[in-house]
Amino acid sequence: MVGSLLSGLLILSLSACNSYRYGTEGSAEKSNLTMGVVKSKIVKGETTQDEILKLFGSPNLVSKNKSNREVWSYNKMSVENKAGSTDFFAGQRASQSTSSKSFDLIITFDENDVVADYSVVSTAY
Repeated sequence: MVGSLLSGLLILSLSACNSYRYGTEGSAEKSNLTMGVVKSKIVKGETTQDEILKLFGSPNLVSKNKSNREVWSYNKMSVENKAGSTDFFAGQRASQSTSSKSFDLIITFDENDVVADYSVVSTAY
């Protein structure tokens, strides 16, 4: 009886942590959209739109800036819910916390479809 009670508590505590990921492609595979990949693969004046597409896939948003240059925006967000201890007898969670991370990449191309400039905004809250 005590063994099955401990097993049940262990299963509850292991299932208390959920993680949700939202990427540019919506797939389960790991995203290339990281600061390391951006800094090592994007070179202003050299990297082309085709190379960006191969690295990161289709952008989340395509627009034009005031200079009529094409601008691509990528966003990766992750949300992690961490539950505290569960009161086994009351069936309620004692505490719960959520942390979110957002990674935004904005790329401006020149008239030859080559990276003119890019910026990265990374936030955690």
